Amino acid sequence: MKKELTSYDQTLEQIKSIVNDSGDRNDEHNRTFLDSDEGRVLRLELDYIKAEVKMQKMGILHTIVVFGSAQILEHEKALERVNQIKKVLENDPDSDALVSALKKAERMLAKSHYYEEARKFGQLVGKSGKSNEDSRITLMTGGGPGIMEAANRGALDVGARSIGLNIELPHEQSPNPYISAELSFQFHYFAIRKLHFMQRAKALVIFPGGFGTMDELFEILTLIQTSRSPKIPIFMLGKAYWDEVINFKFLKEEGVIEPHDLDIIHYVESAEEAWESILKWHENNGAPLFEPST
Repeated sequence: MKKELTSYDQTLEQIKSIVNDSGDRNDEHNRTFLDSDEGRVLRLELDYIKAEVKMQKMGILHTIVVFGSAQILEHEKALERVNQIKKVLENDPDSDALVSALKKAERMLAKSHYYEEARKFGQLVGKSGKSNEDSRITLMTGGGPGIMEAANRGALDVGARSIGLNIELPHEQSPNPYISAELSFQFHYFAIRKLHFMQRAKALVIFPGGFGTMDELFEILTLIQTSRSPKIPIFMLGKAYWDEVINFKFLKEEGVIEPHDLDIIHYVESAEEAWESILKWHENNGAPLFEPST
């Protein structure tokens, strides 16, 4: 254990010296090396360490992770978008592009209540500690807009810290403004970001989403199914939506997953039900999130 700690510290110092040595005449060479194929191992370590050191320093023990679509807006903004498209469509009623855009906007308006539920859930997690500075159970999201923004916003509503693990993408996304500034992280590698999602997680709440949301969901389902990660509950909010997207029952009937694999997944319909179910799951498994006195 002591050898691992020493190696960890040495690696951190090596990375710091390469990245921060801006006054060195070889700085350009250092930057070139860090961006090279040979420097990838250092980039991977840096991607992990920069968030890990900060979370340790901030006393982050456990997290409740929220995933969901970056496209879902709060009701007022979703309604405004629908009305804007309708107004333009009046002058160009034969535009296939506008008709398609209106259909999408209306579908997003129908899902806008999930934004409010995510915000409520962030409030519930945020209020769970002894004080606003209590980081034993901290909300964590992917750091972007939509459902992620809503959850971080809910935590901020009640004055609580929350974490955002943003990812560098060519077309999106900027960290949402509701993440705690000291806990807003920018990742280059999806793999390292996923590691941090799982490292302290005590539960996952999955709101409706697309490829990115499903990528995170199936990655974690696989890790739990294969016992590579501790068993934690996964709560999928909006059963009607998820039943249309993924037919888990079919996978079981086809024999490609075991019946007990579905025990990992639980469906809920509201923020309150998700939070109460998380607390109950941990109590039933002999490891309550909070001591009775708290």
